[in-house]
Amino acid sequence: MTNLKVLVSSNDFPDSGLQILREHFTVVQSPYSHFGEEGATQNKEELLKLIPGSSALVWVTHHPLTKELLDKAGPQLKIVATASAGYNHANVEELKARGIKLSNTPNVLSSAVAEIAVSLMLATARRFTENLDQVRRGEWEAGFVKVLGQDIRGSTVGVIGLGGIGQAVVKRLAGFEVAKFLYTGHREKPEAKALGAEFVNLDDLLTKSDFILLAVPLTSETRHMINSTTLGKMKSNAILINVGRGDLVDQEALYDALKSKKIYAAGLDVTTPEPLPKDHKLLTLPNIFVLPHIGSATVRTRNDMAVLTSNNVVNALTGKPLITPILE
Repeated sequence: MTNLKVLVSSNDFPDSGLQILREHFTVVQSPYSHFGEEGATQNKEELLKLIPGSSALVWVTHHPLTKELLDKAGPQLKIVATASAGYNHANVEELKARGIKLSNTPNVLSSAVAEIAVSLMLATARRFTENLDQVRRGEWEAGFVKVLGQDIRGSTVGVIGLGGIGQAVVKRLAGFEVAKFLYTGHREKPEAKALGAEFVNLDDLLTKSDFILLAVPLTSETRHMINSTTLGKMKSNAILINVGRGDLVDQEALYDALKSKKIYAAGLDVTTPEPLPKDHKLLTLPNIFVLPHIGSATVRTRNDMAVLTSNNVVNALTGKPLITPILE
């Protein structure tokens, strides 16, 4: 098997994953990062040079996997293994048409992403953007009723997508004295009963929740599921949290809702585009808190993701079932 070529798309794939691949295959790794501007320019050209003859592609990026790259790879490409839970960037229909397997890394990042979701809830409810600005300016607003925030205690938390991440968030909020957990999705989840979460339709969740968490994959169905219509159904004190993908939210509609205070606040770990330009109008608002897509960014989690990605490649190229398949 050592004659099989595996291409790793970025220079920052953890050694924990590389070691597994190198035990079995010939590993070629791009010298460039596949994130940001470098990924879109230098690395794109480098990957076109490196990809011919690859049996597997370890896709460490949020950049789209193009038809051009797949054409360059050749017919021996057997698997694309994404180092991410989301796979909207992996050109699923094209891979399916070519009979190429696809895997992702769900579950191993649920805990880390859930911690960021809870952090965003706290940051937005307690108005961190405004309060940090006070500290930086050295002008603190003194007073008993100045810059007051909202409580998680006694609130209704609505989860759109009670998968691994959504469930991990509910578990972490158990000590916050939340009054009620609601969730919605295609069907009821057997795990929900133990979590004390009630299945409702989307409209009920939007109209009743104080916090609304987006934890669903980006698909044609979920793209811009948060828009002017759905924002209009939310309570005036509602706080929107997005740890899924940026395009779940129509950011123009979100800006309008935050600017006019139709909703209370938003906390985003994902945006469109990424990185969000420093002069983007969302960043002019006091009632938004934005993080640079760091949901899974812990040492342990990224190593776990790398190991799972690599083991999926090993299984695919040695005739074993994928551990976390999207396409088999």
